[in-house]
Amino acid sequence: MDSIWFLDTLVRVHADADSTGGRFGLAESIAPAGHQPPPHVHHREDEGLYVLEGEITVFTPDDEVVLGPGAFVNAPRGVPHTFRVSGPGPARWLVTSAPAGFEAFVREYGEPAARDELPVLEGPPDVKRLVATAARHGIEILGPPGMLPAELPARAA
Repeated sequence: MDSIWFLDTLVRVHADADSTGGRFGLAESIAPAGHQPPPHVHHREDEGLYVLEGEITVFTPDDEVVLGPGAFVNAPRGVPHTFRVSGPGPARWLVTSAPAGFEAFVREYGEPAARDELPVLEGPPDVKRLVATAARHGIEILGPPGMLPAELPARAA
């Protein structure tokens, strides 16, 4: 298992393409209250979120689902989504990707965690690098952090 500082989260990769023959990836994420990635869409894999601790609200263009410990949601490939750590404290959850792939994006953009704790940010993320790295892994960033999928312009089918 390797631990990675990815934006303002700590990600522990438990299973990757190498260990599963590319079938799926499994990572554990910890993020502070308020954490919200930009709205995005996975073009290569389905992404699942299983909450272990805390509360996460998942947003799609047509829905908003609040997840607490023991709850799961699947974000199918091709569906714009984001989520927010919506409870008063940090959240810890499992991220599944099928097939594997999300963990490779995290490894490429992130950096090995110097300590097994949340990173201390020294400024805003490099958005150009984030968008380019995501694109190489079949993930399309659709808007800025804080924007919800329902606020995105209609997408052509």
